[in-house]
Amino acid sequence: MAATTYERLKLHVTPEKFYVEACDDGADDVLIIDRVSTEVTLSVKKDIPPSAVTRPIFGILGTIHLVAGNYLIVITKKKKIGEFFNHVIWKATDFDVLSYKKTMLHLTDIQLQDNKTFLAMMNHVLSMDGFYFSTTYDLTHTLQRLSNTSPEFQEMSLLERADQRFVWNGHLLRELSAQPEVHRFALPVLHGFITMHSCSINGKYFDWILISRRSCFRAGVRYYVRGIDSEGHAANFVETEQIVHYNGSRASFVQTRGSIPLYWSQRPNLKYKPLPLINKVANHMDGFQRHFDSQIIIYGKQVIINLVNQKGSEKPLEQAFATMVSSLGNGMIRYIAFDFHKECKNMRWDRLSILLDQVAEMQDELSYFLVDPAGVVLSTQEGVFRSNCMDCLDRTNVIQSLLARRSLQAQLQRLGVLHVGQKLEEQDEFEKIYKNAWADNANACAKQYAGTGALKTDFTRTGKRTQLGLIMDGWNSLIRYYKNNFSDGFRQDSIDLFLGNYSVDELESHSPLSVPRDLKFLAVTPGQKHWPMCSSGESQASEHFLLFFTMAKTLLMLPDWSKKKR
Repeated sequence: MAATTYERLKLHVTPEKFYVEACDDGADDVLIIDRVSTEVTLSVKKDIPPSAVTRPIFGILGTIHLVAGNYLIVITKKKKIGEFFNHVIWKATDFDVLSYKKTMLHLTDIQLQDNKTFLAMMNHVLSMDGFYFSTTYDLTHTLQRLSNTSPEFQEMSLLERADQRFVWNGHLLRELSAQPEVHRFALPVLHGFITMHSCSINGKYFDWILISRRSCFRAGVRYYVRGIDSEGHAANFVETEQIVHYNGSRASFVQTRGSIPLYWSQRPNLKYKPLPLINKVANHMDGFQRHFDSQIIIYGKQVIINLVNQKGSEKPLEQAFATMVSSLGNGMIRYIAFDFHKECKNMRWDRLSILLDQVAEMQDELSYFLVDPAGVVLSTQEGVFRSNCMDCLDRTNVIQSLLARRSLQAQLQRLGVLHVGQKLEEQDEFEKIYKNAWADNANACAKQYAGTGALKTDFTRTGKRTQLGLIMDGWNSLIRYYKNNFSDGFRQDSIDLFLGNYSVDELESHSPLSVPRDLKFLAVTPGQKHWPMCSSGESQASEHFLLFFTMAKTLLMLPDWSKKKR
């Protein structure tokens, strides 16, 4: 079976069945989903009844079971991102959630309301920006991993061979994945960020690509998901790959980010910055070792760059992380603590060079992946930088962009794009593309985890810190505060439902939507009766937002506000 899925599809709907027709050249396959029995079968085009209502779709995201029964989720709009080694990469921009049931008469009023809420949760996740796919290319693996595969792997379907960490609709595709004969209808979808640019330096043209793959394990939102789980999966884990394609040669540099791999929490409590709490009874070493064992198997050597503050509330986490690395005693792991805020205070962002100089030799040792036009591997990446701050967003993205530039400098020199002695920083046109792409990457990752754009992107875009950047960071921080305290419970529960961490069971005697809320939440959200598994989305807290917006504007107009932020 070729590692492709059908690109052109039509959905035919009758009261009894969904027919998904493959319209690629020479294809005769039709996927039939029985809306009553939920059975999935493979047939041919002549079996589509002429009475069916027909429309084009661009992929099947999967199916989900809610209170009313099963739903089919399809991609209805897509946007071309670019071409990747002659493979087209798409962003899914709109979806439809279709009920198997023809009516809802079988539901009570309470069930109807619960089903409506679950649907709102599904649509909330689907409205998040950052779902990408290709019908012909495996986006879930790095170039280096794809270069070292067997013929059997090459023949697998895209779904079978995909890295399950990065298949965000893996749970939704579980029914299709159980039937290999229908795998060409099963489209793995990545969540994160992808950008592609055709660039020129010294009259030499090359493609520059940035891909961030967000893990679906221990996924969620800021404050609600921190640390690791018992399997060693870290919160907000993202694999970022920078790729260069020049005259048939391909190079890549991979980095990872992820929450401090201990059992710790930082639940929202209406304070601007809740106190992080390290679990005092958990066996931290067990989860910690599981995490790094898997990271070493996948990536090789680990150079940890911990950017948290080394004083105040973040200090115990830095100390605990350092202690765990020392106790593990694994020669494959190096630990570097760099107090980002202390080193760069008073706008001294030039001091980031201290960290770059400190890790330069290690980066050279880790190297990068390079393969020539004939497919001969000239260089392999022997490990990764694993960067983190508290959220693995703002500080982390700044450092990752600087490390990636240093690797790109070496790659372009080796490929002959840059002349000896030339610096990337001197290539104004490319620098603008590079900086904006990394800032866009920061914004995408931040919106998915924290609900707002990233902080510190003025530095990423311009190479310097600005007063306007400080003000925008303050504004985004205030928006984060609102979302973290008033709407992130709904976002977290929506993600858990989408990923299959929670499954709807119509036989449950008590819906999780009707669990009484704690009094403190009743106090801050009047008029709402339930605590998540969430009964309301962001729109239902609009009165709080109006109050919050007024407070934020007042704070931003204080004459000494920017000084305090700085």
